[in-house]
Amino acid sequence: MPHADTGYTLSTTTDLSFADAVARVREELAREGFGVLCEIDVRATLEAKLGVEREPYLILGACNPALAHGALEAEIELGALLPCNVVVYERQGRTHIAAVDAERLLSIVANDALAETAREVRRRLEAVLERAVRSEAAA
Repeated sequence: MPHADTGYTLSTTTDLSFADAVARVREELAREGFGVLCEIDVRATLEAKLGVEREPYLILGACNPALAHGALEAEIELGALLPCNVVVYERQGRTHIAAVDAERLLSIVANDALAETAREVRRRLEAVLERAVRSEAAA
């Protein structure tokens, strides 16, 4: 079950390998209507640009087109806060999955018309995290 450690993310830890967790998160994002618009391999980027070695860390920029469209109709500059980032990373031998808490993020925008969209995005991202972890028993 996801839990919020930071106040701005929904997060969980899993026994899945990093690669398996990434695959499960991608599958569950698609199941919730999200596509991955961009992907940033932080580990590879920092190694290439700074010579820094770190554990695997991947940022997936996820977008649900219908929800994004509605949100942009309500608040045109909201694109500055999109897409919804989901991260998968390793730390001390454990795999972690975290997603932005859309309700918390969109609370900074003074537009009540976004509240329902924010709740729906949060609900869907919570479901992604829950099923990605739950699937480890079936994997």
